[in-house]
Amino acid sequence: TKMAGDSMFLDVETDGSEKSEEMEIVVNVGGVRQVFYGDNLNQYPETRLAELINCLSGGYDSIFSLCDDYDPGKREFYFDRDPDAFKCIIDVYYFGEIHMKKGICPICFKNEMEFWKVDLKFLDDCCKTHLSEKKEELEEIARRVQLILDDLGVDASESRWKRCQKCIWKFLEKPESSYPARVIAVLSFLFILISSVVMCVGTIPDLQVVDAEGNRMEHPTLDSIETACIGWFTMEYVLRLISSPNKLHFAFSFMNIVDVLAILPFYVSLTLTHLGAKLMELSNVQQAVQALRIMRIARIFKLARHSSGLQTLTYALKRSFKELGLLLMYLAVGIFVFSALGYTMEQGHPETLFKSIPQSFWWAIITMTTVGYGDIYPKTTLGKLNAAISFLCGVIAIALPIHPIINNFVRYYNKQRVLETAAKHELELMELNSAEGKATGSKSELEDLSREGKEGPFYSSRLKVSHSDTFIHLLSEDKHYRTRLQSCK
Repeated sequence: TKMAGDSMFLDVETDGSEKSEEMEIVVNVGGVRQVFYGDNLNQYPETRLAELINCLSGGYDSIFSLCDDYDPGKREFYFDRDPDAFKCIIDVYYFGEIHMKKGICPICFKNEMEFWKVDLKFLDDCCKTHLSEKKEELEEIARRVQLILDDLGVDASESRWKRCQKCIWKFLEKPESSYPARVIAVLSFLFILISSVVMCVGTIPDLQVVDAEGNRMEHPTLDSIETACIGWFTMEYVLRLISSPNKLHFAFSFMNIVDVLAILPFYVSLTLTHLGAKLMELSNVQQAVQALRIMRIARIFKLARHSSGLQTLTYALKRSFKELGLLLMYLAVGIFVFSALGYTMEQGHPETLFKSIPQSFWWAIITMTTVGYGDIYPKTTLGKLNAAISFLCGVIAIALPIHPIINNFVRYYNKQRVLETAAKHELELMELNSAEGKATGSKSELEDLSREGKEGPFYSSRLKVSHSDTFIHLLSEDKHYRTRLQSCK
């Protein structure tokens, strides 16, 4: 039977009168039939569809290396792939570029393009943006999963100091790792609040004391509380620096620079108070100490380390530089125009408060931003009309960029929650797969598996990668292709 089939196959496929450019093939992808001609497919000979034309003379082995099934009578090739993605990919043969439809996962679409051997350069730039965003999300999920696995894994070959260093780092940097770590995080947060409150309360004249020279200074009790807070901050920073796996990156991190700026003024002012008097005049020392005390406001930024909301706000502002730049440009143009008009219109009044255009800038700023101190105001009818117009223009200019900035904040906040949930989902599936057929798995079992050794990126050969809807290629050396039966969330 096989020989008869082969002979029929060869009779049909080896007709010498038919040229490859004029050949017609039928491709069935997931139940959707498409007819192609050789002249279209040969434009890109390295693609899988173009190879189908040249594989007909190679027998069944050559054909089935390219497709899932083949009907020689109908000359129809069968593929168990995503038909929606395939409809987008075949546009390259007709238009020379590819666009993804909405609702298709970019990573799955990339895998489909790799299966059909179509280069990514044919993907339109707008679709490449979605693909890069999805890659960044998967990289972030992989990084979070790897960090959790690193915390679970303990390498027996490491020295006791290395293990102790990792424990200290996890204890201070990852409050979610244990209950004592959460207690330390809460204490650090309370010390920041107490230090900030003491700094503010110390400026109240009724709570200050007078020294021997008649100068006012902070109450000794408040000074002792601040010293205790600085001691806590110093100990925390030193321990984090010692236990840091990358000390250079730690030292130049923005939040760690803020920590140094919050601690350093205390020690510099203490040094100037005890040693500076011998090198310079006492008045100069006191001025330097006062200037350094102002730098203590930097410690309020330490709250960003313990507040995800502040971190999200910072990221949203970074992503909104374009909108903020437009806002500043609108306000700058409006300030210049309305201040010049206000100065010109108010020159006819004998008691005008607009002495010059630069002085009018201040009036335009407080008017357009709806502050309105009232220290400078127009007195003529035209000046008041100009002030009303500037006020309305300021409200519009400020309101326009607010919506994109809020969108950036909400998008980043929701994205962080989704990534956190996806990372936990991957860990749960990895734990279930590592049970080797068991229906459930526990966290303790995952910890035991992770301690068996570091044979792979998961520290254990038994800890298998997950094949979930958010499959992460970065966590596996093997390459997996999705079929149309698998979806991606």
